[in-house]
Amino acid sequence: MIELQTEDSEDTVVLQQPSLMGAGNLVASKTTHLDDILCEKLEKAYHKQTSKVVLHDIAKIASEHSPVDLAYAASRLPPNVRPVIFENLSDLDAKIDFLINTDSNTRAAVFRELSDRDAKRIIEKMPPDEAVVILEDLSERRFRRVIEMLDSKKASRIREIKKHQRNTAGRLMTNEFFAFTMDVTIEEAATYIRDNPGIDLTRRIFVLNQQGELQGYVPARNMIVNPPHIPLRQVMKPILHKVTVDTSREEVVEIVERYKIPALPVVDKDADFVGVITYEDVLEAVEDMADETIARIAGTAEKLDEDEPAIRRFFSRAPWLLVTLFAGLINVGVISSFQRHEGGALTFAIFFIPLIAGMSGNIGIQCSTVLVRSMAIGMVSVGTKVEAVLKELRLGVFTGCCFGVLCGVFVSLLQTVGATEAAVSPVVLGLIVGTGLMGACLVGTLLGAFSPLFFARMGIDPAVASGPIITAFNDILSMSIYFLIAMGLSALLL
Repeated sequence: MIELQTEDSEDTVVLQQPSLMGAGNLVASKTTHLDDILCEKLEKAYHKQTSKVVLHDIAKIASEHSPVDLAYAASRLPPNVRPVIFENLSDLDAKIDFLINTDSNTRAAVFRELSDRDAKRIIEKMPPDEAVVILEDLSERRFRRVIEMLDSKKASRIREIKKHQRNTAGRLMTNEFFAFTMDVTIEEAATYIRDNPGIDLTRRIFVLNQQGELQGYVPARNMIVNPPHIPLRQVMKPILHKVTVDTSREEVVEIVERYKIPALPVVDKDADFVGVITYEDVLEAVEDMADETIARIAGTAEKLDEDEPAIRRFFSRAPWLLVTLFAGLINVGVISSFQRHEGGALTFAIFFIPLIAGMSGNIGIQCSTVLVRSMAIGMVSVGTKVEAVLKELRLGVFTGCCFGVLCGVFVSLLQTVGATEAAVSPVVLGLIVGTGLMGACLVGTLLGAFSPLFFARMGIDPAVASGPIITAFNDILSMSIYFLIAMGLSALLL
């Protein structure tokens, strides 16, 4: 959990990061337990025979639970059931909350059952930034039809956000906010805010000069504790941080986290004030970034928070697994090429291939994952990347040496007590296997330390280096080094 004390020292912004728990440490939270209960209720209602009873039970469930909870539970149900839940929500506001909080597959299923007029009623009540997310689940043709039915002002705001590239500040921002010139009094601003209840962003009131340029902001508390006749210029605070519409979401998250900003201003290329990014928007961005990073590390392009069909999940994973398949075939060729040198210690060394591949691969993935995480949270910059790589290299080499010596000692002891039957002395066998393990671990360390920087330099997300790519190439290189060391020491010592 990231707890952010805002610049105003009035609000505490809490960004709840997704927790990564091992399979042996799964803890059912209250919300997860609630999702299970809701799914069970809805599944029972769905499987009843009489259509009338189904609708009655679902309507009863919808009236007893929050639309947000129903939105999460619905994503785990068959697609044909999800629109039924939506239709039985109590009012339009509940339906909007349901659509905003559910997944894209559920939204698509709901909109297939809605007319354009019903879709228009829902979209016109949403904030523009949320409306853009919802409308992205529609076809381009239907999107244009729904937009043309909206009020021109609302449609213009939606188009303004949608024109920006994905994963930028322009897509994260909302363009509905309160901004006044410096000579406006607190009373005048408060009256205008009361007359426009559809705009939710009131934690900060922004202040402009006569030319419309952003000058500062007034915290909501200052609007309450000061006399109503005071102009905004006397109670405003300066804007210390702002971003442009093309700023990446990663940079937005870093700025909000570092400077504890509950509402970050966004300007266009002409420095005109065009939008605001709230900490709710940042939290959603953090969740999306976490899902994408975990998926890339695992070697898949599937969306982790959606229940996709098995065939789509297969094709999301298959390209990365093909890399592993071809690398494995190459590795077979590497091993088979050493068969002509079979004999003595080298024959027995083949039995340690799983150990060598596992140890060197794990060391490489550890180095890569630590560097990727450090790069993602801004701990590694252009000036510190050499130091970070050297630090991981030192640790990897030290780890490889330690486990190489330990492995060599164990192999020698096993040979001494007769647990193994190699045709060489225990000391020679331990030296060959231990030194080979050191060399393989060194290769894994080099691959794990330099791969993230190489991918970042090529403009590719370095998270991809932490999964199948390092595993695949490490197997080839570590096996080659292991056998070369084994051959060299065999020729030297035997």
